[in-house]
Amino acid sequence: MSWGSFIPARWQQLSSGSVNRRIFNAAMLVGALTLGTKLVAMGKEMLSAAAFGVGDAMDAFLAAYVLPAYAISVLAGQMNAALVPVFVEVREKEGAESAQRLFSGALVLSFAVLAGAAVLLGIAAPVILPWLCSGFAPDKMHLTLQLFYLLLPNIVLSGLVVNCESALNAGEKFLLPQLAALLVPLLSMASIWIFAGKWGVHALVYGFVAGVVGQLALIILALKKRGLRFAPRWYGVDSGVRRLIAQYLPAVAASAMMCSSDLIDQSMASTLDAGSIAALNYGNKLVAFALVVGATGLGTAVLPFFSKMVAAGKWDELRHTLKTYVGLILLVTIPLTLAGMWLSKPLVALFFQRGHFTAEDTSLVAWVQAMFMLKLPFYTVTILFVRMISSMQANRLLIWGTVISGVVNITFNYVLMKSMGVAGIALSTSIVYAILSVFLGGVLWSRLRVVAKGAVA
Repeated sequence: MSWGSFIPARWQQLSSGSVNRRIFNAAMLVGALTLGTKLVAMGKEMLSAAAFGVGDAMDAFLAAYVLPAYAISVLAGQMNAALVPVFVEVREKEGAESAQRLFSGALVLSFAVLAGAAVLLGIAAPVILPWLCSGFAPDKMHLTLQLFYLLLPNIVLSGLVVNCESALNAGEKFLLPQLAALLVPLLSMASIWIFAGKWGVHALVYGFVAGVVGQLALIILALKKRGLRFAPRWYGVDSGVRRLIAQYLPAVAASAMMCSSDLIDQSMASTLDAGSIAALNYGNKLVAFALVVGATGLGTAVLPFFSKMVAAGKWDELRHTLKTYVGLILLVTIPLTLAGMWLSKPLVALFFQRGHFTAEDTSLVAWVQAMFMLKLPFYTVTILFVRMISSMQANRLLIWGTVISGVVNITFNYVLMKSMGVAGIALSTSIVYAILSVFLGGVLWSRLRVVAKGAVA
């Protein structure tokens, strides 16, 4: 047997056991693929650090991207949580063609929402960005606005990428979306390497947008290979679209409040010393790397499996799976958190200290990173809880958690940044996820008991 046929056969054998085992194998696959993607992305961050350091240019880029990133996270990112459970239910109960119609309608809805958001942000940016970056000098603010308008099309492009990935993930297809994501850091690196000396930080923007365009093109090809058509078309508001909208709107509301914490963090960091926004960003890079590989990989893998179990009413199996993975998460992430905090400074020095990134920058970023490390267990558990809630098509339960998180974030930011500077903002974020994980865990467990009793009755 050739390696080409052995590997798929072995994967089929491994993934054909219990649901827990299939989820674990899918999470390992997504995690491994994401690891490869993020290693390339880390190369882009290292190249950016060497080219631009912790200074005004990188501050301007990060501030310019915060509004597009916010729109993508809130409006596009939540389509995944809303679409996958409904898509799975429609496909299982009504067939593949009904699922295709739902996907086509979702593309139309997403494009309309994202294009509208891009236009509104483009109009409002000259007012919003100066307010968010109140500590920026006029020249720095001018550069920020320039970069913002170059990044604006990314809202629509990235939103369509998320929609297409959702349809593939609903069919438990994880490989091609992860491989397509490699284009973004690769083209960004190429642009920085070739054009940074001539174009400055603009080279990072051009490479980034080109990478997203290439990513979307590859994912459209992947859809065709898997029997799905990238065919935006409006078939009207049927039962599937109504369920999609019913899950999408509360998810957007919850995400808007949760993601506003990032805007608040950057806004408050802009009132501190120059380079604080960049220090906050670099301090979260390695932590975000670990979370994307582990937590996001797990969240991507579990959603279609959870959705199938919900559609089949397997509540006892859901509770068993939830307890199993909460225990596994804590077992893995607590030692990683302690090790990461202990090694924070050497890690920052290894990955970032070169070129314009100095030893003084390393000390500041390492302190910020150590505070971000504390969120590893809580964030990962929270992702698991959120995916379970989404699979139950109960996204409205998330809203109260985000309200509480917003209040906690602002309060602790204000208190801790006075004594700890920008590292206090990082610690505040970790505290937010600790409180949110406890709240969502209690709400979810109560909900599972209620629906299980209703199913038995």
